[in-house]
Amino acid sequence: MPRPAEMAGQVILRGWHLRLWRGTILVIILFPFIGLIAAGFWWNRHGLDAMQHTLFLVSYLLTGFGVTVGYHRLFTHRSFKPVRWLELSLAVLGSMAMEGPVIRWVAEHRRHHQYSDKEGDPHSPHSLGEGLVGLLKGFVYAHLGWFFDARRSSTRKYASDLYGDRYLRKIDSLYPLWVLLSVVIPGIVAYAFHPTQTALIAGFLWGGLARIFFVQHVTWSVNSACHLFGSQDFATDDQSRNNWVFGILALGEGWHNGHHAFPSSAQHGLLAWQLDLSYITIRILESVGLVRGVHSPDREKVSSARVLSS
Repeated sequence: MPRPAEMAGQVILRGWHLRLWRGTILVIILFPFIGLIAAGFWWNRHGLDAMQHTLFLVSYLLTGFGVTVGYHRLFTHRSFKPVRWLELSLAVLGSMAMEGPVIRWVAEHRRHHQYSDKEGDPHSPHSLGEGLVGLLKGFVYAHLGWFFDARRSSTRKYASDLYGDRYLRKIDSLYPLWVLLSVVIPGIVAYAFHPTQTALIAGFLWGGLARIFFVQHVTWSVNSACHLFGSQDFATDDQSRNNWVFGILALGEGWHNGHHAFPSSAQHGLLAWQLDLSYITIRILESVGLVRGVHSPDREKVSSARVLSS
């Protein structure tokens, strides 16, 4: 279902601005995919050792938490207050996931919450018709097709608080540097432990490009799969779902229905069995004095919002 061409809070890209935008998006999507293919060939020829496994896992967690704890729960929803150096570090780590600069990411996600699964939502999978064809088209659009849309969220409107912070603006403007470092650093670390060309390339591929591919698509699945597949444990006015697969892979972000029920909560896994590694991380940081003011609904509020028949 097409949305109005001009809507409050949207910026319409045209001409060379639109071509530049779409070209940048192609690089963001294709470069890690090509790297994943190269990593697969590398694995088939050379195998993987403990170093590659460790680099992949550590870089996945660091940049994944940069998105989930940093971009999402901190900068978008302000669900806790970190010390300053940690706040800026989370902005850098989120940038290293290659999902866009922090201010742009926050603006798009805040508009998503304002119009969730309604006209104006930048990436609802329910906007392209009914039936199997509509479902498939909606899934692809919500997963990555929406990136190419000429209609973008106004960062001035939706992320003015981040614009007011000159350090965050600087981190935002240096986004290409953080992406480059996120690919180069794993190669350097691998080389430091095993000073061979083989280790350097393996670190570059597995700790860099392949890791970016997996972090990207797991995160994007929250927009697509978690508005289509899973349970609605809480009463909301949208189609958000709790999906256990992405609850685990996306470090707690897959408990998306719980998040939409309580957007300002740092805790997304609101039910006892819902593992939320991002929330656990926030609580650990709080216990050592790096975080304060953690928002989480009390048990009574959670119970009252629960859909017992789900």
